[in-house]
Amino acid sequence: MDVFTITSLGLGLSADAFAVSVSSGLSMKYARWHKAIKIALFFGGFQMLMPLLGWGLSLSWRSAIESYDQWIAWALLCLIGGKTIYEALNEEADDPNEGACNPADTQTLMGLAIATSIDALAAGVGLTAVSTPILQVAGAIGSITFAVCLAGVFLGNSFGSRLYHHVGKVEVFGGVVLILLGFKMLLFDA
Repeated sequence: MDVFTITSLGLGLSADAFAVSVSSGLSMKYARWHKAIKIALFFGGFQMLMPLLGWGLSLSWRSAIESYDQWIAWALLCLIGGKTIYEALNEEADDPNEGACNPADTQTLMGLAIATSIDALAAGVGLTAVSTPILQVAGAIGSITFAVCLAGVFLGNSFGSRLYHHVGKVEVFGGVVLILLGFKMLLFDA
């Protein structure tokens, strides 16, 4: 797997976490570095761990799926991308001023990080279909997500409600990237 593909995968998988980070920044009166880093660490950490978990679980299935593994990777990436697009287009607009929860609360972050990294678990399953060093890919996904989420907190905080209405567009873009990666893997990595 080349650097472009790994980077694109990382960016596509980080779209949900970025959107939540922007929302977190919107709900903070002042974005502090320690809170932004905590949010980015949770999202980046889970985005790194989940592909490893998916990859590890699917190793036992590898011999059974080897003859059609690229179709499975394609299907998983297309399903994840489609789900991301569907959810982005069908979200009801929340009031950015509601602020009912603390986005830097550890329990809140744990739930959000798990919810936004389920697609990375599925991507890890798909990564067994291609010969790639999983630790390198998972590390890249986690690092990209960390950087994107750190920026997202500060962007959300600085742009306030103007950026809030565009978060869904980022998720749609992330979904499209995942679908295109699926087709690339199917057509060019055979």
